[in-house]
Amino acid sequence: MHLNYYQKEDQVLLAVDCIIFGFDKENLKILLIKRNFEPEKGKWSLIGGFLKRDENLDEAAVRVLETLTGLNDIYLEQIHTYSKIDRDPGQRTISVAYYALIDVDSHHFDGIQLDSAHWFDIKEAPNLIFDHNEMIEKAKARLKRRALSKPIGFELLPEKFTMRQLQNLYESILDKKLDKRNFINKINSLDVLIKLDEKDMSVSRKGAYLYVFDKDKYEKKVEEDGFIFKI
Repeated sequence: MHLNYYQKEDQVLLAVDCIIFGFDKENLKILLIKRNFEPEKGKWSLIGGFLKRDENLDEAAVRVLETLTGLNDIYLEQIHTYSKIDRDPGQRTISVAYYALIDVDSHHFDGIQLDSAHWFDIKEAPNLIFDHNEMIEKAKARLKRRALSKPIGFELLPEKFTMRQLQNLYESILDKKLDKRNFINKINSLDVLIKLDEKDMSVSRKGAYLYVFDKDKYEKKVEEDGFIFKI
């Protein structure tokens, strides 16, 4: 028998909002959706949903992503809780924000509710509802810190990538230009990439060599000698 021990306490909704970052080999993107219900119907929003009784927050975030976009098994990290009393005019709602990282070209959406979804360049994203702009800024700052100390940037790249694409990615995340020679030397010194015999011939007549991130080697280096990934 279910006993409602807390029935005299105030009841509030708990939501999850997902900031989905993508990379198209040149620019950092964010996936937004046009809201199809009130309040703020027709305005741009993050993808989100409400926590169900039989799931924890991480499970809710995974469910929301998969239900609305068809995406699963991608990098997902909780970043902050938003509890301002009047943040949602519909009802008192607390939201926990997550950010996800995907390679745009390698993912095809099979979801059922993405008719109004659109990828925006991170610098050209429209104004969003509620406190979603604040969530994005928080996620951008977290992504920047993480990318400097962990190899999460590779989550935004295809399996095979050029050094130029890798530099484009870090310039997009850090929002600044990087010296090509210094960047390549730094990446090579980390010794976590495998240079392939293949080339991307779409970039120039000579083409550019393709690389892959050696995740097993990275994890072994961390385990054996406390290796620190630092850009």
